[in-house]
Formats: sequence, structure tokens, C-alpha cells
Amino acid sequence: MSKAVFLDRDGVLNQEIGEYVWEVEKFVVLPGVAESLARLKAAGFHLIVVTNQAGIAKGLYTAAHVAACHQKLQEATGHLIEAFYFAPGHPSVSETLARKPGSLMLEKALARFRLEPARCWLVGDRLRDMEAGHRVGVRGILVGPDAQTGYQPHVADLAAATDLILAAEE
Repeated sequence: MSKAVFLDRDGVLNQEIGEYVWEVEKFVVLPGVAESLARLKAAGFHLIVVTNQAGIAKGLYTAAHVAACHQKLQEATGHLIEAFYFAPGHPSVSETLARKPGSLMLEKALARFRLEPARCWLVGDRLRDMEAGHRVGVRGILVGPDAQTGYQPHVADLAAATDLILAAEE
């Protein structure tokens, strides 16, 4: 069985701007992301993005906008990400099992890549990310400035999360 790092997108891989990030010119890859992904890939992890994209359900943008942002992310990170899963729904418009804290995106990737959940990690900036991982037995690392949650482990960014993941592999 293989191992993977599941990555939330906004606030982990690209700058969180306080509103939906769907315009390529506003999609800014965070410093250190490319290096962190390269370190994880070198350690044998599959790299898989799992992101809620409720703006699609709300009619603010389309799946093509999401794909354009993901292409920019791939170009900025050396095409290291192996798969992108996104949940286009939102409870105000439609219910979906894919939207985190639901775990369907993770379940699909676990099956597709024949992953062992206990060897996988999820890095996200919201408690709903941690809950999605927990539902399928994947360990979570919360990143970002919001220390109010009390969730542990909680680190500053993807680089610090990468350090924790690689230290646990030793």
C-alpha cells in the first residue's frame, strides 16, 4: 500500500484572500510550497489536492476557472501534484458527500492510488479538513494563524507541516 499527503488548497498551497479564489491573476502560490512538495515527493508520498469549491454551486465561477488555477499551481510547483479533487457543492444550494468535512474526495483517492490511510496525512487550514481526514483514518495537521481551535498538531505553514511529516517517517 502507498502513502500520500492530501492538501487543502486555499490557505495551504495558495494565498487565502478572504473570498473565493478563482481568478488566475489573484491565485498566488505561497512561498515555500514548491520546495515542500518536492521534499514530500522525494520521500515517496503521492501528492493529492482536495478542495471545496462552493463558488461553483453559487454560480460565481466554473470548473474551468478552478482548472486554470490548478494549472498555474502545477506550473509553479514542477507538476508534482498527481491528482486534484474538488467539491463544487454548497449546503445553501446542494448537499454533497464530497464537500469537507465529508470524506468522499479522500475515499476516491484512497481507492484510486491504493493508499493505506494510516500512512497518509491531510494538511489543511480548517477544522473541517481535519474532520474529513479523521473520518477515513488519515492523520491531520492544521496550518495557519488560527490557534483558537486547540487542534494539535497546529503549525504555521506547509513547510512546518512537511517537517512534521518527514520527522514521523524516520
